[in-house]
Amino acid sequence: MRTVGVEEELLLVDPETGEPRAMSAAVLARADRDDRDHDDHRDDRDGPGADVFEKELHRQQLEFATSPRSDLGELAAEIGRCRARAVRLAEETGCAVAALAASPLPVSPSISFHPRYAWMAEQYGMAVHEQLVCGCHVHVSVGSDDEGVAVLDRIRPWLPVLTALSANSPFWQGRDTRYASYRSRVWQRWPSAGPTEVFGSAERYRRRVAEMVATGALLDKAMIYFDARLSERYPTVEIRVADVCLHAETAVLVAALTRGLVETAARDWRAGTEPLGHSVSLLRLAAWRAARSGLSEDLLDPVTLRPAPAEAVVRDLLEHTRDALSDHGDTERVREAVGSVLRRGNGARVQRELLERTGSLRDVVAECVRLTRS
Repeated sequence: MRTVGVEEELLLVDPETGEPRAMSAAVLARADRDDRDHDDHRDDRDGPGADVFEKELHRQQLEFATSPRSDLGELAAEIGRCRARAVRLAEETGCAVAALAASPLPVSPSISFHPRYAWMAEQYGMAVHEQLVCGCHVHVSVGSDDEGVAVLDRIRPWLPVLTALSANSPFWQGRDTRYASYRSRVWQRWPSAGPTEVFGSAERYRRRVAEMVATGALLDKAMIYFDARLSERYPTVEIRVADVCLHAETAVLVAALTRGLVETAARDWRAGTEPLGHSVSLLRLAAWRAARSGLSEDLLDPVTLRPAPAEAVVRDLLEHTRDALSDHGDTERVREAVGSVLRRGNGARVQRELLERTGSLRDVVAECVRLTRS
């Protein structure tokens, strides 16, 4: 059974004002002290150790990564433990965490101290300072680079549906952007970001990556920010299109659907089914539509790339991955989670309804802090 792991980026905020706070170094230092003081009891207290937490590009962010999991229940439990530990560590250093893909309130981001980040700031200028966004990255195991690239070629048109389900960034610098996932639009400012053409083989994929790095526009292979890519560190494909999800169960849903897509694509490859030949320009439009509308309006049908109701497209994704979900034992959990998101709405809808009810972006952040904690 394929394993799946999740990386989540969380926003550090002031518990009183809701404004982002540059506290990641303090939180990480607290995590290190916590591990030294309670090493014998770490599993009882928090589950995974401090090495699951890492600094991110901006000091207002905190990232964690789960272990590879075969069972979704175990994955859900680990996400819950990681979020709970992040909440505790933040509170002990005088801030709070919110699973928000972009800050609703105005912020002046500050870049973390690292030679890599300094190079990026020099190379990309303002685009780096505007990248205070939090995503959810999903790793799914593959048997080889050949299988991995075959998967990348075949999951391309389905990725915008994951963006729509996870969309959780409607506000930017104190204003409604009119997007459900403005994070994904900000992310597209990186020169290597976005959908890719069909590669056809691992050799062609590696050649394209090498050609891109050779231009000098990228520091190294780790700056290949495709919507989906081969991991340089693990035997996985890494899918990077989702906002960090307001509700932890939505993150588990995204992980389950991602694994279903990967398994379905691998089976199609082994059966000799060719990938859909959609152009990158049309896939960009599908991604834009998902970012703009979320689940509130039409999406582009992954097969025809013509407008279709969002709920119908989500149901098509369930049908497309039906056998893989069933074989992993994920069907019932996924159907229940999809029904919940369609009824309640994604994080973008929840945030907008909170603003309509309270009239205050500060109150929106406060409620999102509570939801993250719960």
